[in-house]
Amino acid sequence: MTWNLADLFETVVDVVPDREALVIPDALGGRRVFTFAELDERVNRLAHALAERGVKAGDKVGVYGHNGNEYVEAQWAAWKLRAVPVNVNYRYVEGELRYLFDNADVVALVHEATFADRIAAVRADCPTLVSCIAFDDGSGADLTVCGAEDYESVLAASSPERGFEERSNDDLYMLYTGGTTGMPKGVMWRHEDFFHATINPMLSVLATPITSEGEVAERAATGFPQVGLPLAPLMHGAAQWSSIQNALGGNRMVLSASHHMSPEHVWEMVANDGVQVLNLVGDAQGRPLVEALERLGDTLDLSSMFVISSGGAILSPTVKGDINRLLPNVIVIDALGASETGFQGSSSGVDAQGRPKFMFGEHTIVIDDAGIPVTPGDGTIGRLARRGNIPLGYYKDEAKTAETFPTINGQRWVVPGDMATVDPDGSITLLGRGSVSINTGGEKVFPEEVELVLKGHPDVFDVVVVGVPDERWGERVTAVVAPRGDARPSAESLAAFCEGQIAGYKAPRAVVHVSELVRSPSGKADYRWAKAVAKGEIPAP
Repeated sequence: MTWNLADLFETVVDVVPDREALVIPDALGGRRVFTFAELDERVNRLAHALAERGVKAGDKVGVYGHNGNEYVEAQWAAWKLRAVPVNVNYRYVEGELRYLFDNADVVALVHEATFADRIAAVRADCPTLVSCIAFDDGSGADLTVCGAEDYESVLAASSPERGFEERSNDDLYMLYTGGTTGMPKGVMWRHEDFFHATINPMLSVLATPITSEGEVAERAATGFPQVGLPLAPLMHGAAQWSSIQNALGGNRMVLSASHHMSPEHVWEMVANDGVQVLNLVGDAQGRPLVEALERLGDTLDLSSMFVISSGGAILSPTVKGDINRLLPNVIVIDALGASETGFQGSSSGVDAQGRPKFMFGEHTIVIDDAGIPVTPGDGTIGRLARRGNIPLGYYKDEAKTAETFPTINGQRWVVPGDMATVDPDGSITLLGRGSVSINTGGEKVFPEEVELVLKGHPDVFDVVVVGVPDERWGERVTAVVAPRGDARPSAESLAAFCEGQIAGYKAPRAVVHVSELVRSPSGKADYRWAKAVAKGEIPAP
């Protein structure tokens, strides 16, 4: 027995085989339901099929599609083989696919049929890619163009039994970053480190940490199973981690089959399937859900809900307040984590500006530029750092690994670039990523801090803050705003709204209005796009 994800999953399957593991409703009233035993059998079939096509321990298996049972099955199948699933962004165009397939050394690809043409355009340039297996999405795509086999036919011809080689704690979990500030990088975790850094604390939020492998199945069998609904795409860490947590917790996970989030459909799933824990990504998903809830009124029974958790982006005080008003019995939290750090914890309150505060154990500290822990309460802005169970580094990028995973005073840390301060009570307030900070008149401005304030403005539906070149100030704080309705808030009105909430130099000096902000499928801001719009390099939509 090991801390290997596939080993742990099989122990859970064996104790709760008949419990529902995965429910996939659609907007038309249909639904697919898989018990743990049924899911395990399908995973075994796919794993054997991949092995028959040459996939072996350590090989990379690309998973390319929207949320569905096939995505879940492909990940677990790879882990069962000691192979490494690789998350492929379904928005990628040909050049990005070439980069990822090459950088990750993808050997096999499990993909949605609709992407057949896109794969065909790059496959000749990807010599490591030897096998494609496509699952039906109703598109009617011609699979022959990329040489793909039909997913269900492949499973039907394969063995439902286990019979895999012995696995290891050193097997890899790998997650490619979103690439919003550069090309995506593959973060490499040992299974044991990933479990203890991420899944264990998620499973132990209301209990003591798990200390032995057997406890995972024991808790799944004897604990109260939850019903979870992750809204982000499974190609992103927040949803992946939720999926793994639900599987190893013996929980029932609900997934939407829709390619675009319908807020009304989300609330219908919550009501129809008794969802208890809703995982979303910041205001990009939270605000439409709030507005839909206003429209729906009391037409749905949402009494099953007790937690709404935001990961990957912080909920604004406005949206949190709206949720608390509309769902007064629901706990709303911000969860902190990154591809490089794993899950670090949940918010323990807010500061005067509505920014979430976090309390961490000794594994997480804030360090200054010299690598020395900052003194609580002295106002020093430092970098969030974590030690202990951390990744091995970035796949095929030694230079970036050395930069992000430094050894300080003989201790190896991960320092991903999150800036923070430490209050006198030891709580940590996050300010934002240093890579997107703005230097205006010698003062550093963190966009997320300004965005949280501006999202409370009555005329602002969504906003991203960037810096643009300025002869006097070096960079000018600029708000790229998607307004509400026909409103066109001026820079002056936005700055006036910020008065008393943040320092004056942080307030926007310019504003660009857009019909819609470009964000990643998980809801994260695309700062490169916003900056290009603000500088006039591309037209505002």
